[in-house]
Amino acid sequence: MKKISKKENKNLFKKIFIQIARKLGYEIIDQNNLYIPTLKKTANDNLSKPGLSSITIPTGKVHITRKITDLTIIIRSYTSTEVEKSKVMLDQNKKRIFEFPKIEYTLRTINSLINSCNSALDIFQKIKIKLIITDDNSTKENLERINNLLKKANFETSIINLGKKEFSDAIVKNDTNNKPITDGMFSNMKNILKSIELAVDSANDLVYFLEDDYIHEKIALTEMLFTYEKISSQLNKDIFLCPADYPYLYSKLENSNIYIGNMRHWRSVNETLITFLTSKKMILKYLNELKSMATIRHHPMEKKLHEIYEKENCFSPIPSLAMHCTFINSTYGIPPIFDWKKIWDENEII
Repeated sequence: MKKISKKENKNLFKKIFIQIARKLGYEIIDQNNLYIPTLKKTANDNLSKPGLSSITIPTGKVHITRKITDLTIIIRSYTSTEVEKSKVMLDQNKKRIFEFPKIEYTLRTINSLINSCNSALDIFQKIKIKLIITDDNSTKENLERINNLLKKANFETSIINLGKKEFSDAIVKNDTNNKPITDGMFSNMKNILKSIELAVDSANDLVYFLEDDYIHEKIALTEMLFTYEKISSQLNKDIFLCPADYPYLYSKLENSNIYIGNMRHWRSVNETLITFLTSKKMILKYLNELKSMATIRHHPMEKKLHEIYEKENCFSPIPSLAMHCTFINSTYGIPPIFDWKKIWDENEII
């Protein structure tokens, strides 16, 4: 008769214990090697499951009650010939970091976002992603380059060209200081207003409003989706997320609440630019404020958005998930402690 060794008994007990832990919804970890047999991963791996749970060692598990069904991304594109030649920013007479023509920032932004979304879909396999580009006044050549780039996407994409006189009656021609707004600013506001209308008409769940000069890390969308599910589940309400860790956040003393996302820390913020992710529910709730931001040139332009943040929660990541390509010393520009050149080079269109 075969003799059963103590080692075999131990392994059998271990297997039974793991099976029971799985059925009860618990995770166990081997402190010797930080291996988690219930997940077949190590403690440094991504342990979260979309729509089910968020796990961070050693703080434990958060059960997801706010599940994401789909994401609509709306990029506001503006690559006119005048901007390309001057390489300046809207109504600011300043050059962007690296000093390339504007189309180069737009292409690298779209490329980085496609890569990030394709990566996110490997994990968030049940959600639907749709990318819409609202373009104003780009050349035929630039639109062809954008269209060719969109072929890389493993999700639905489209380009909407704004009419030359679209929203001309809706946008106030003078700002709140009674000074005429520039053509570049008018185009920007027209694009924002179009984005808001598209969000109301086309989106079902989350909406990501985006300027065309934010180059994203590959993990950006994965982190943002996991974090949205986790923090909104913890707070039991919808939230706002910004992908950038802006320099201004370190220039003044303000109280912040720090949350743990998936693989990043996230801080509460009271200000962002008009690049943010939120839910359609929030958009409908604050539709008048958002439209006001797009039809009247406030100072700052994001004034109405900041008023929303006085009532709702907005978070930005530490470290940053995206590089805002403004001029080098802008307080709302490139993030600190970030490899700017690396992410720029990685997204070159060859």
